[in-house]
This record gives sequence, C-alpha cells and structure tokens, in this order.
Amino acid sequence: MYAIERTDRKGLSVFVFAFTFNAVLLHWTSTYVGSTPWIILSLGLSLLYLPLALVGRWGMAAYPLIFVVLEEVRNKFPFGGFGWARVAYSQSDAPYAAIASRGGAISLSAITILLAGFAYFALNKKVQLSFVIPLLVLFIPSNIATVNQTSVLMIQGNVPELGLDFNARAKQVFYNHVDETKKALAKYQKVDFIVWPENAVDVDPYTNKDVYEELESFDKPLIIGAIVGKGDKLLNTSILWGDKTQDIYVKQHLTPFGEYIPLRSLAKKISPLVNQVDDFSPGSEQKIFTIGQAKVAPVICFELLDDEILSKAAKSSNLLVVQTNSATFGASAESAQQLSITRIRAIEHSRNVVSVSTTGISAVIDFNGKVLIQTSMGTAEHVFAEVGLIEQSSPRDRYGDWAGVFTLIWLLVVARRAYVIRR
Repeated sequence: MYAIERTDRKGLSVFVFAFTFNAVLLHWTSTYVGSTPWIILSLGLSLLYLPLALVGRWGMAAYPLIFVVLEEVRNKFPFGGFGWARVAYSQSDAPYAAIASRGGAISLSAITILLAGFAYFALNKKVQLSFVIPLLVLFIPSNIATVNQTSVLMIQGNVPELGLDFNARAKQVFYNHVDETKKALAKYQKVDFIVWPENAVDVDPYTNKDVYEELESFDKPLIIGAIVGKGDKLLNTSILWGDKTQDIYVKQHLTPFGEYIPLRSLAKKISPLVNQVDDFSPGSEQKIFTIGQAKVAPVICFELLDDEILSKAAKSSNLLVVQTNSATFGASAESAQQLSITRIRAIEHSRNVVSVSTTGISAVIDFNGKVLIQTSMGTAEHVFAEVGLIEQSSPRDRYGDWAGVFTLIWLLVVARRAYVIRR
C-alpha cells in the first residue's frame, strides 16, 4: 500500500513539473486565442510525461532513457506530434551542441539529460562516468566545408496589424513585401535570388491579375510563401517564381489546429475560433529549387519539428530556406524559440540556413548554429547575405535513424549498468 501511495505522489510531482514547464514555455499559444487552448495543450502534453514516475521504481539511472523515449513519443503523437518542448532545442548555445551533427537532436537531448544525471550522482558522491562517455563523440571530425556561395536577399515586409487577422488586408501584406524588395534591389543589384516569408502572398497569385503581374515584373528569381487554391484544395506553398515559370513546393506537415482541425466537431465546442480555420491539404513530396549553384530546400514553419522532412531536405540540397510567419503570435517568445530550433537544425544537418519571417525574427544561421545576421521584430527590413553552399552530409544524415537507435541503446546500457551496481 505504501509503495502505491509513493508512486501516486511521484506521479503528481511529475505532472506538476510537466504542466509548469509546458505552460511557461508555450504561453505564446494564448496570445490571441485566449487561455483555454493554451491550458488544454499544456495539460495534454503533461499527461505524456507521467511514465517518468517509474523512476521511483527503476532508479534514477533510468531517468535519461525514459525521458528521451517519451520525448520521441511526443514528437510523433498525437496528430503527427508536437516536439516544440524537445530539450535539444534549448541547447543552441551549449558547448556540446555539435553532438547534434553526429547523432541528431535525439542525441543532443540525451547528452543534456545525461549531464544532469551525472551532476545529480556526483552531488550524491556516486560518480557515473558512463553518463559522460558520449561526449567523446565530439572528437570525431565532421570535415564540413563550403564549396560555393550564393547571394541571397531576404525580405521581411511586416504586416499592417499583428494578430489572427494579420492578413485581413492580404494585398497590403503583399505590397509591403513588394515595396521592401524594390527598396533593397536599389542597393543590391548582384543578387542570385530573393526570399519572401510564409504568407507573404495570401492572395492566390494565379487567380489575381495584379499580384501575378507584380511578381512577373521582378527580374530576379523569387522564392515566395503563397496560399494557392487548386480545385477544392487549399495549399500552403513555397514557389520559385522566375523566368516565366514557377516551381511549387506544397507544405507536407501541416499545423494541427492551425492549418487543419482534428476532431473538428469536438474542437468547435471548446473554441468558436475553430470556425475561422479552413482545412489545408498537405503535400506529398520534397521539392528542390535549383538556382545557379544553389540547391535550395524550402522548409515551411511547423515542418521544422519534423525529423524526416528535415533529413530528406538536407540530403538533397546544399542550402535550407525556412519560411515562417509569426504575426499570429504578436511580440511573444514564439519567434525567439523558433530561432533556437532552427539553429539546432542547422547544426544537426550541417547546412547554412536562411530563415525569413513576415514580422521577425529573420536570420542567417551558419552550419555551427551561429546567428550571423538577424532582424528585429515587428519591423520591415531586408538582409543581403553571401551564404555558403555545403555539399557534404552531416554524420547524422549519413547514418540516418541508426544514430537515434544507438542513442537509445546507450541510454539502456547506462540504466542497466547503474541498476546492477545499485543492486
């Protein structure tokens, strides 16, 4: 009876920890939709932390294994997963962040938890060297080098008003980006291509004559974020616009409750804002835009959380372009958190990244995760950058999912060895 009560207390402690952690981290989700969706999201995610209570029965050495396994579950479930709270994404400035290029984000999460476990045992005068042995992986050279460069002009056009109705005047958002582009081109003539963010063109460029002709007037290749209607389908796209042709990438991993509504009949009873969301249709394949020497893989906003999409994009490209829209989250921490995620993805896949937002933060990030240039939030700005093109794959991408498998095996070995010693 006492053992059951103790487990119940640990379960409550885990839930309180998980809810507090997620509620603070994800408070930006309540910016314009109120507290109800934010609290439901935090409560739902917290339930997926409850197996951590098993640590009381299996010992503290099992904590890293259980924590990382649960993190991987949350990356996939439910509704395709929501891995925003992954520990790895908080480690962009850590001295060991480069381990992501060897074993992926899962390995960076694992080593962070292992180091915390090492500190715990050391404070209790029980040194566990097996917790820190994975740091030796950092001594494996990755030999990443740039072989060419491309000139990129990034446009952050801003919006008339932050909030859910940021694009109520969709044409104004479009012309904000047009005006900022013309201003930038007056200063920089030698540009290989221009990047606009997600939702920069929320007026279908194929059905609106004014928008189409304006885009055709540019003599430089444009990568634009546009909403396109195709029959009865609504598509969130990245379009390479230039030379009288358009190459289109359709966002594959849509944002649940943002770009489509799971369990719509239930969701609309919780929030009337559900009726304002039209369901988008997902794409089914990666697209690479070839512009001179650059092989550009577009990544649209929420897709940053999808390991498979990022890995495929990096393997087939030499530059990643992230297009995002932070207008619906105002001046909250969302954009800064997304920047940190993007930095880890740059390290993980050994790719320089150009990240462009409608309202900020836009940034150029090198393959070591260093922010080379960044804009402010809530402003209209442009950035010109010479960005290196990288052909080699990171060790993580060469090994694929095996890096994650080896990480989990090591965590199991650590847990088993510490359990045997404790016995």
